[in-house]
Amino acid sequence: MRDDEERLVLVRYNQLPEVIQKTLEAKRLVETGEADTVQQAVAKVGLSRSSYYKYRDSIFPFQSLNQSKMVTLVFLLKDQAGVLSQVLSFLASMGVNILTIHQTIPLQGEASVSMSVDLTHLISDLEDLVGRLRGMKGVQRVTVIGVE
Repeated sequence: MRDDEERLVLVRYNQLPEVIQKTLEAKRLVETGEADTVQQAVAKVGLSRSSYYKYRDSIFPFQSLNQSKMVTLVFLLKDQAGVLSQVLSFLASMGVNILTIHQTIPLQGEASVSMSVDLTHLISDLEDLVGRLRGMKGVQRVTVIGVE
């Protein structure tokens, strides 16, 4: 069974709650330069900054997901020799190119690792990739936090 946090769904825009519609519009304003800052964008659409930040990394226009090739993944890994190496080898075998990687100092036997990756040559889909990563020994959690 898949983690509901990573399942993607397609919903008609007019069926979305107003807060989600406004968040999408605020993101568009910032991305197109119609608003110089998030504060200006949320003011234009009548949305609070806290609502914007609550939803911004979880909602995307369908077209942007279709064309998307770069993703940021955050991992919680057990602090054991070879776990990160195993993850990196698996990603390479799936055609994923790692653009950046940042690892925190392990605390209480776990380390947080964030990676920006290029999926241009991914041999499956993102949902399958994340599911397989979650099944790896030593991987405590995998979260998709950004899609470019």
